Amino acid sequence: MLDIVGKRFWYITLSAIISLICLIFLAAFGLNLGIDFSSGSILTVSFEKEVDPAQLKQAVVGLGYTTASIESNPQGDFLIHTTKMTTEEKNQLKDKLAAQFGTITEKAFENVDPVIAKETARIAGIGVIVATVGILLYMTWAFRHMPRPFRYGTCSIAALVFNILLVAGVFAIFGKIANWEVDLGFIIGILSVIGYTINNTVVVFDRIRENLTKGVSVKFEAVVNHSLVETLSRTLNTTITTLITILAILLFVGTSVQNFITSLLIGLLVGTFSSIYLAPLMLVVWEKKEWGRIFRPSRA
Repeated sequence: MLDIVGKRFWYITLSAIISLICLIFLAAFGLNLGIDFSSGSILTVSFEKEVDPAQLKQAVVGLGYTTASIESNPQGDFLIHTTKMTTEEKNQLKDKLAAQFGTITEKAFENVDPVIAKETARIAGIGVIVATVGILLYMTWAFRHMPRPFRYGTCSIAALVFNILLVAGVFAIFGKIANWEVDLGFIIGILSVIGYTINNTVVVFDRIRENLTKGVSVKFEAVVNHSLVETLSRTLNTTITTLITILAILLFVGTSVQNFITSLLIGLLVGTFSSIYLAPLMLVVWEKKEWGRIFRPSRA
């Protein structure tokens, strides 16, 4: 039988190292907040002639909007993100771009007030915290008939934190090198990842509970390993079918849902890993009081 639990120290140490790397990237780069979370303006335009995005950004920056970012959508429009502009400033920008690139058509213009942006960020943060606390309480209640049920909830939350850290770390990197912005689509993706990961973790933990009741083995680690092997194919099949759906959305909808799909895609893969190789293995380490051996995997 596949021995997953026997390598528990390797998997937990690997997860800890990845989490640390993501924290370093987040501290160094931060998240590139989009207009949903920071005040500013988005001007959506199209040009009669083909325009190179790099040249367009250079032109916008040259007009004094040094923090501007440029995105394009599947329709060929350009979304120009700048600091907050008045209607007059917006018209001046359009006129100067038209003089350089030719006929320009305004498709949309949106301003976000700093107060609204701050409130949006606060609500998004509260949503993630409430979801996390709710999951901890639910998992503790769901496994209330098991010895030390709080451990099941805590290990589930540890896996969630790992997932969120990794998704945020990837966005910090791409925010630096590709100017990706964090918007509400990112938050929706994170919340979806939380739900998906917990679903997989509950399946594994529930099988552990069943096998403990059946008395599959007197050794807790043997019961957990047996349960992981039994649920492995189910977890992988669910991941593959979900992955196909996500890729289909990405192909047919395009960049308009880029942040949502990317955070969901990363979270899907990481959530599959953590529900098999992190949460249940932490449960074993906690049960056997082996925390001191985490960074000495060769002794496992």
